[in-house]
Amino acid sequence: MATNPIPQFPADFLWGVSTSAHQIEGAADRREPSVWDAFSAEAGHIKDGSTAAVACDHFHRYPEDVALLRDLGVGAYRFSISWPRVNAPNGLDFYDRLVDELAGAGIRPVPTLFHWDLPSSLAESGGWLNRDTAERFAEYVAVVADRLGDRVTKWITLNEPAEHTLLGHALGTHAPGKQLMFDALPVAHHQLLGHGLAVRALRAAGATDIGIANSHGPTWAASQEQPDVEAAAFYDLLLNRLFAEPILLGEYPDGIGDLMPGTDISSDLKIISEPIDWYGVNYYAPTRVAAPEGEDIEFGGITIPAELPFTVKQIENVPTTDFGWPVVPEGLTELLTTFRDRYGDRLPPIVITENGCSYEGVDDQERIAYLDGHVRALHRASEAGVDVRGYFVWSLLDNFEWAEGYARRFGLVHVDFDTLARTPKASYGWYRELLRAQNEGR
Repeated sequence: MATNPIPQFPADFLWGVSTSAHQIEGAADRREPSVWDAFSAEAGHIKDGSTAAVACDHFHRYPEDVALLRDLGVGAYRFSISWPRVNAPNGLDFYDRLVDELAGAGIRPVPTLFHWDLPSSLAESGGWLNRDTAERFAEYVAVVADRLGDRVTKWITLNEPAEHTLLGHALGTHAPGKQLMFDALPVAHHQLLGHGLAVRALRAAGATDIGIANSHGPTWAASQEQPDVEAAAFYDLLLNRLFAEPILLGEYPDGIGDLMPGTDISSDLKIISEPIDWYGVNYYAPTRVAAPEGEDIEFGGITIPAELPFTVKQIENVPTTDFGWPVVPEGLTELLTTFRDRYGDRLPPIVITENGCSYEGVDDQERIAYLDGHVRALHRASEAGVDVRGYFVWSLLDNFEWAEGYARRFGLVHVDFDTLARTPKASYGWYRELLRAQNEGR
């Protein structure tokens, strides 16, 4: 690991950590069921057979977790609000308490309004395949903003609509487990529409600091042969441009809008492209893409079906995490400078809303090296002229890692899932010292 100090970021740069409701809250008996409850209940969907019924029990232990945040020295905490919990009697009371606890610790609350846990009641009527879900989402957002908007000023509408579309509805490896392939495109459109309607609902409630958390990464062609170049361009369209350009440019790329549901896509795009105050990027790694090889490919715990017009290849000669993900900090710099060049003045300020890695152990030197490298890569992007305003580590706690169950540990804090005891890792201490040095250098 590099030992030279990390360069200083601006005084108003926002440092934080991220979590999500379904992955840490537990207290499943205090909310309505979600699509993830149904998905987890079916054998074979979660690799270790677990559920998030208890998870980290953050619902009951949030004062302990906020104390960890305070001791860490972060300026902000990105969490998500569970739509199924809000639908339950007195469900917003928990978030009242959490926001007040954060305020008392001097930590800015940054809630995400949808992080994949759709209420089962909406799933039964089509979920995000149904345009009405976007309208219901806006109504839910208005209720939350009315209750918390006096203390919450920074909001995130959606988390990673690309993954929720691809993994949950195209490939079926995440909830709700649908295998629709390209027939899942309406899910992308309705989530984006829900985002735009949510922005309008938040503006109506007086919000002035609104973003989205989209996942992005550079796409690298496996070779300069034309089939590989074309496959990489398609992958970039599907995972990057499809979810950025409707928001930033008010249009779908390369005729994709013709495939979307509805009779007036242009009117929908006006809603989707409601101005936002900042653009959130979840970054983990680049993707190396080749032309399809005529057979299914296993990659990162996901099966890439042969019928897709691309295949994903390992990036050679780079370290990998315990999850098998490549560690490529310079990909973050490349991604951000590419977005700056691609979107120009249509790109608002950037916040890195997730960046992290899965490693075992409490003395997690590999995680320290990973984070050190990515923070430096972020600073290089800033020096190159990208307007970067914040950085959030994924994640505060080891948690329920979706289809992986409890087999992957992304936390700065170790959680013993038998006793629920929290133990800060070496990376927690590293991040605390980084934040201290940033504050002292101002």
